[in-house]
Amino acid sequence: MKKLLLATRKSPLALVQAEMVAARLREVLKADVELLKIVTTGDRQAEWSLEEKGGKGLFTGELEQAVLRGEAAIAVHSTKDLPGEMPPGLVIAGYLPRADASDVLVLRAGLAHPQTLATGSPRRRLQVGRLFPSVEFAEIRGNVDTRLRKIAESGVADGTVLAAAGLQRLGIAGWPGLTFRALRFDEMVPAVGQGAIAVQCRAADAVSLATAFDAATARSLGLERALQSALGGGCHTAFGAHVHGLTLHFFHEQTGLRQLNLAADDLDAPDRTAARLLKTFGLR
Repeated sequence: MKKLLLATRKSPLALVQAEMVAARLREVLKADVELLKIVTTGDRQAEWSLEEKGGKGLFTGELEQAVLRGEAAIAVHSTKDLPGEMPPGLVIAGYLPRADASDVLVLRAGLAHPQTLATGSPRRRLQVGRLFPSVEFAEIRGNVDTRLRKIAESGVADGTVLAAAGLQRLGIAGWPGLTFRALRFDEMVPAVGQGAIAVQCRAADAVSLATAFDAATARSLGLERALQSALGGGCHTAFGAHVHGLTLHFFHEQTGLRQLNLAADDLDAPDRTAARLLKTFGLR
């Protein structure tokens, strides 16, 4: 293949993920891949509340426009950052194999029951509130290491919640003064697409790229993203969905935490299955 320019954010985690995609494309497609590093609105507006500003799309819009304008052939995203709907002309070519999708509770060492927890995610706030009913919440922004440093050193809060996959990709297994505990799916349902890296491209290019990516991950995420799209879920909604094998873990602010067994053919028709499930949950 000709040279592929890959659009990515400049954050440490985004660059690690972009290099993972580049390595995959070099290996499978024998492509010559270079990174196009872009600062997104979400990166520039570090003081914004993502919940208030509608965080879905704040970290993806500039990357998508670069692909649409032909400045880049593909864009790499954390799937959980992607809105449910694609801009016209763009599709998801595929995903790398999904990593650990769980959330990790990070607390200052010696604390078992935090009084304050820093997270801007309604999904995390409502579910953490089930574990610690008296906890109060604060906003936190920044790269992963910045957030860890704020909890460990500045006293902004007793703890926070981070994605296990991001910690693993950055090689962070611990932090001085902090303890890490992975949360089970019956404690904290992940965001749609959490743990998966998405590769977005122009619709005409999807077929030539598809063989580089993981079909099993795409199959699971098809239903998760169909639920997201049907609900219109953004950063203002406390909602999570995770398909693990043939089990759906689901959380919504109106239903609480639910778990259902799926049939194999439920994943073959994600839009139809999502409509049926949302009706079952009383959300349609």
